[in-house]
Amino acid sequence: MQGVGSTGIGYGLKYQARCIADVKADTDHTSFIAGTLSLKEENEVHLIRLSSGGTELVCEGLFSHPNEIWDLACCPFDQRIFSTVFSTGESYGAAIWQIPELYGQSNSPQLEHIGSLDAHNSKIKCTLWWPSGRLDKLISIDEQNLYLWSLDSSRKTAQVQAQESSGMLHYLSGGAWDPHDLNSVASTCESSIQFWDLRTMKRANSIEHAHVHNVDYDPKKKYILVTAEDESAIHIWDLRMAKVPILELPGHSHWTWSVRCNPEYDGLILSAGTDSAVNLWLASPPSSDDITSESLAESPTKRADPLLNSYSDYEDSVYGIAWSSREPWIFASLSYDGRVAVETIKPHISRK
Repeated sequence: MQGVGSTGIGYGLKYQARCIADVKADTDHTSFIAGTLSLKEENEVHLIRLSSGGTELVCEGLFSHPNEIWDLACCPFDQRIFSTVFSTGESYGAAIWQIPELYGQSNSPQLEHIGSLDAHNSKIKCTLWWPSGRLDKLISIDEQNLYLWSLDSSRKTAQVQAQESSGMLHYLSGGAWDPHDLNSVASTCESSIQFWDLRTMKRANSIEHAHVHNVDYDPKKKYILVTAEDESAIHIWDLRMAKVPILELPGHSHWTWSVRCNPEYDGLILSAGTDSAVNLWLASPPSSDDITSESLAESPTKRADPLLNSYSDYEDSVYGIAWSSREPWIFASLSYDGRVAVETIKPHISRK
């Protein structure tokens, strides 16, 4: 495949696209799944693997998908299972799919439909898989509700275990599952970040903060949440003292659309934006021992510029980014024109 910039490796999808995800359960390969967003053509799901030599991206499977893909998430314990949120042009739906076992032996084989997340009456925004371990649970979020599902892949059914409404004044736009507290899920809306206790399906807390596009928990540190926002900035929050962020990064020159914390290296954050760039940050929030609500009140936000690198060789907005769980110095990005780029951050790790 054609190289991107000095180190990147490129791969082209046939249509426009927004979604790419790491295949966390594939411990033998560095793999990603990407889905397309074509209104008129039959959409596609691409299973992409980095070659053993790390020099090219190989399409290991190409599958047809009936509708536009607006969100895609991989099952953390089965490399053949993933979920999509899709649009028919008139309505939104969500489903769980399984890649067929003989996917390498036929062209555009059919994905196996495991179950539909069909309890929604509002526009579905995303699905979230149970973060760790082998538990068939997932969350789906629409504009007004949060659902907890139990999946039985052998029987090809998905059952609602619990549901709660966000209320008429809130329109949910996305969320993240706390890897340190599996009973806690964060959801975003136009004016706040809301935190839900899955044991009661009730709101446990909230941060009043407007125009958050995307959130991610730091997998290495408890209580740390990162947000991407309309006004281009990236904020880092300590949830024990969440009135104001503990750190602000400059973000992008236009909307910052996505943020992802590295699964292995402390403080490494990836962001993508509508300025056609992907930025790599080394964020060093103050030590929790040094933070008090009084000190934050005196100096509410430390503004830093720890930009390690900016990847700007894109011709369109970048909506999808994903770290590799298997090789955490590698990430994949996906721009709206269907271009996948895989980069290594090894040259920048030594600068930590």
